[in-house]
Amino acid sequence: MAEEEKQEQVPAEGEEQKGGGKKKLILLVVLLLILGGGGFAAYKFVFAKRQKVSQEKQAQKIIEEIKATENVGIMFDLGTFTVNLADKDIERYLRISIVLELKNQKVQQEVQKRLPEIKDAIITLLLTKRSSDLKTPEGIEFLKEEIAKRVNAILPLGGVKNVYFTDFIIQTG
Repeated sequence: MAEEEKQEQVPAEGEEQKGGGKKKLILLVVLLLILGGGGFAAYKFVFAKRQKVSQEKQAQKIIEEIKATENVGIMFDLGTFTVNLADKDIERYLRISIVLELKNQKVQQEVQKRLPEIKDAIITLLLTKRSSDLKTPEGIEFLKEEIAKRVNAILPLGGVKNVYFTDFIIQTG
């Protein structure tokens, strides 16, 4: 009888593993839920900050664009340029009319004084371009930025606010 009581008190090996296995499984699931929840919270926290910063930058950019359109500068027409492009496979030509937006009268007088230098810098820049560089909106915006930088480098005080193309044609010869 004493032996029977001992057997009843000590669970069989299979029963112990089932009970311990269930506890381990529950503990594992709880740990995974905690880790998953923490990871998700961290992800949301990091990307929510980035999204707020991005939205603030976009709002600031829109405000700057509105202010820039309110204060239109002096428009100076540089005329039309016709140049060969740097394409190797076939001859292509670019005809482009450029208008500069200047800050004030003083800058306009300086542009008139240095007009040959400015036109030369622009022609030299255009001769280095390929038609593939100029077929995308990004390429055209980059060209505007390059022209503004070159002209501002020639002018002692800078003063070019923006560059506008009033005619833009790429022709195959």
